[in-house]
Amino acid sequence: MNYYLQILTVIMINSILAVSLNLITGYTGQLSLGHATFMGLGAYAATLFTLKLHFPFLAALIAGALVAAFFGFIIGVPTLRLKGDYLAIATLGFGEITKNILMNLKITGGPMGLRGIPKVTNVYIAAVALFLVIFSLNRIMNSRVGKSFIAIREDELAAEAMGINTTQFKILAFIIGAFYAGLAGGLYAFLFRYINPKDFGFMKSIEILCMVVLGGMGNTYGAVLGAFIITILPELLRSVSPVIAQYRMVFYGLLLVIMMIVRPQGIMSAQALEKKKYKSSLEKGGL
Repeated sequence: MNYYLQILTVIMINSILAVSLNLITGYTGQLSLGHATFMGLGAYAATLFTLKLHFPFLAALIAGALVAAFFGFIIGVPTLRLKGDYLAIATLGFGEITKNILMNLKITGGPMGLRGIPKVTNVYIAAVALFLVIFSLNRIMNSRVGKSFIAIREDELAAEAMGINTTQFKILAFIIGAFYAGLAGGLYAFLFRYINPKDFGFMKSIEILCMVVLGGMGNTYGAVLGAFIITILPELLRSVSPVIAQYRMVFYGLLLVIMMIVRPQGIMSAQALEKKKYKSSLEKGGL
């Protein structure tokens, strides 16, 4: 039972990660290849606040998320003036630089990481965190800010012509996404009681991106579904053979290739959701 509860908890943490990247990539249209970095910053910050400064769990969790959000601002200001491939490369570089810094600092435990983290995260705490993230994101997306994010994704030049400060809103999306990712990182640290810089490298960023693409970019619940599938898949492979499970990234790649051929918009596309809302509004209007 504990095994299944832990898997469910990991699914919820990964769902927060997928939702956070979906805000940046799915809703705002900015490709980030270093998103796991914010998870790592949140994990390390929350851990250090607990071990060194003796913060209580909730305070450490929020403080870690705020540290990640701060670095989201720091990296967002210079890089979000870039577009397309240049932005992706810049975020990738930021991720690799951060990982190497964490591996060479004494306070972070260097390449050995940090141990002795109290185990506080459980399925109920993760569920509450996921609910609050989705609730707050839905409120944001239904506001003027959310509409600005979508306008930037659809046509940045047109958004600028409408008077939207695109750079400012892209930075804001990066900050919010980094905050959510930092929150997930803190939950991760307090679940596994050990963190290592390699846990938050490029492959983890690609894994989070796979969740978003698979579930459907621009759809919050699609991101959650993608996180569920990507988290469950290694466990299913491990039940078949531990050797096969080691090649999970190959299976992720194959799954994405198949999705790009069969359903390029993802399992739960944003367009399908918008059509459903439009149809519902027409039916209400008819009544």
